Amino acid sequence: MRTSSAIMAVCCFLAIGAQAQGFKFSNPTPEAQADAAEQAQRQAVTAIHLSEPCRDRIRNRKIMVLFAQEVNGMPMANQGSYSRQVEAVNTRLRAVGLKTYTAEEIRRQIAQEEVDAYFKNNPDRALSAARRLAAQYVLRGVIATSAVANPMVYVNQVSVQLDFTLTDSAGRPISVARASNQSYAGADVAGMALTLIEERADEVVARLYSDYCRNADLR
Repeated sequence: MRTSSAIMAVCCFLAIGAQAQGFKFSNPTPEAQADAAEQAQRQAVTAIHLSEPCRDRIRNRKIMVLFAQEVNGMPMANQGSYSRQVEAVNTRLRAVGLKTYTAEEIRRQIAQEEVDAYFKNNPDRALSAARRLAAQYVLRGVIATSAVANPMVYVNQVSVQLDFTLTDSAGRPISVARASNQSYAGADVAGMALTLIEERADEVVARLYSDYCRNADLR
């Protein structure tokens, strides 16, 4: 009994001391604090971009999202491979009032060579595809990767970069945005791209939205 009482007394003392000194066993590491600060800054910037007062201007307008992966300098744009990436971006676009198309709807209604035209700077074929879907805007995302050997962990470190270009139906540019990240799991490029989109899509869509609001009347 005395031993138990002593243990309880010590525990109470430690708890009181910890409270007095503001000590927490779960104190975040400097890396976690830096990540939290960066996340907070991104959220603040996103909120500023989304505060632009032009949602009524774009409400229910249609936008088509296309993805391609750059392989040896050539775009691989089979939309059936990017359905999850398209939907991740579509979710954010719908949140600001736009109407979107699924990757399957795009695949059914637009020929592959017309999709390729968006990534090969062929404006005539691209315009034809936009008209078929009655899309007022096109958001094009290009996935690029590079790999370098990391001598510290003896694996390839893969960097994924996403370049987004927002255009009107005639192919005239409205805005560009970029997101990038690094990973040690280099085999699944599409999965890495999806993770990057999930992490940064709010920020990217907000930037595109803000640019549209500020530039649309100037075009």
